[in-house]
Amino acid sequence: MNPNLARLQTYPFEKLRALFAGITPPADLSPIRLSIGEPQHPTPGFIRQTLADNLGGLSSYPLTLGSDALRNAIAHWLERRYGLPKIDAASQVVPVNGTREALFAFCQCVVDGTRPGAKVLCPNPFYQIYEGAAYLAGAEPIFLNHLPENGFASDFDAIDEATWRGVQLVYVCSPGNPTGRVLSLDEWKHLFELSDRNGFIIAADECYSEIYFDDDAKPIGGLEAAWRLGRTDFRNIVMFSSLSKRSNVPGMRSGFVAGDAKLLKDFVLYRTYHGCQMSPPVQAASVVAWNDEVHVEENRRLYRDKFARITPMLQPWLPVELPDAGFYYWMRTPLPDTEFARRLQAEYNVTVLPGSYLARESNGINPGDGFVRIALVADTHECVEAAQRIIDFCKTL
Repeated sequence: MNPNLARLQTYPFEKLRALFAGITPPADLSPIRLSIGEPQHPTPGFIRQTLADNLGGLSSYPLTLGSDALRNAIAHWLERRYGLPKIDAASQVVPVNGTREALFAFCQCVVDGTRPGAKVLCPNPFYQIYEGAAYLAGAEPIFLNHLPENGFASDFDAIDEATWRGVQLVYVCSPGNPTGRVLSLDEWKHLFELSDRNGFIIAADECYSEIYFDDDAKPIGGLEAAWRLGRTDFRNIVMFSSLSKRSNVPGMRSGFVAGDAKLLKDFVLYRTYHGCQMSPPVQAASVVAWNDEVHVEENRRLYRDKFARITPMLQPWLPVELPDAGFYYWMRTPLPDTEFARRLQAEYNVTVLPGSYLARESNGINPGDGFVRIALVADTHECVEAAQRIIDFCKTL
C-alpha cells in the first residue's frame, strides 16, 4: 500500500459522527443540517431536462477534453464573468468531474515528490482535499494560518524564504472556505511575485465565486487578477470552478480547470491515463448551465435574503458577520467548538461543524479552535428556524 495513506487524517464529517455518538436529539425538533456545504436550493428545471434529453450520449465514450461545445461555453463564461478578452477553449480550459477530484489530481500531476523538501502550501483552516493531495503526492503540507486579528487574510510574508524554496504548489481558496474571505488584487500581485521568485504553481479554488452580496464588488478571480497585472499568459496559475454551488447541481460533478496552457497540456496527459472523462449527458447539461445567468442571479438572491434575515437575529447573541462571499458563517463560539456543536445537536437538533476539524495546528495554534462553520444551505424557513434554535441555546449558556 502507498505508505502516505497512513498520514491521512479522518475526514471532518467522520469526526463529527464520532462526536455525536450516543446523542439522541429531541424527537419534537426536526433535524436541520448546516454542517456540510451541500446546496439545497432546487436544481433548475432546464438543467434537469437537458440532462434527460441527452441520455443517448451514454452509448459513447467521452473524450478527456470534453466536447467543443462545453469548452467554448466555459471559455465564454470566463470572458463574461471576469472581463477577459479571450480564452482559448482548446488549450486553456479542461472540463473536470467537480473541483474536488481536480484539486486532488492536479497536485499529483505537478508536484515532484522525489525532490528533497517538497512542500505544498495550504490555507488554514482549509478544504481537506489540499492536505490529502499533498501527502499522496509525496510532499509536506505547510499551513498558513488565517486569523481573525488580520481579517483572515493570507499573510504570505509569514512564510520564511527557506520554506518558500521548497514550495512547489500553493492552494488558494477565494472566496475562502470557511471564512468567506476574498483575496484583493494587491494580495494576488504579491503572490505572483513570490511565484516568479520561487517557481511554484498556484491552484486557485474559486467554487464559491458566484455567491456574493454586492453586484458592484464581485469577487476577483485568479485569472482576472493575472490579466489585470499583465500576466496575459496566465503563467503558473490555474483556477478551479464548478457548477455545484453556482447552479445547485452538486450531484452532476461538473466543473473545470482553466489557465496556463503549458500546465494544462500536461494535466490532460495525466487525465488521459487517470480515466476521469465527463459523461456526455452531464456535458450537455453543463453547457446550458454555463450559458445561463438568470438562475444564478436567483440563487444569489436566495442566499442574500437568508443572510439579511439571519445576521441581525444572531448578532445580539453571537459575533456573526456577513462574509465577503460564500454561504458560510465562520463564527466564534462561547464554548469550545466541539462542545458547542455537540450540545446544539443534542439539545436543539441543529448540526454545525466544529472549526477545529477544518484546521491543523500550525505555529502552536489551531486557527479553527473556538469557531464553528454554519452553512446556510437549507431553505429560508429552515435556516430561520435553525437561527432561532441557536438563539434559544445561547440563552441557556
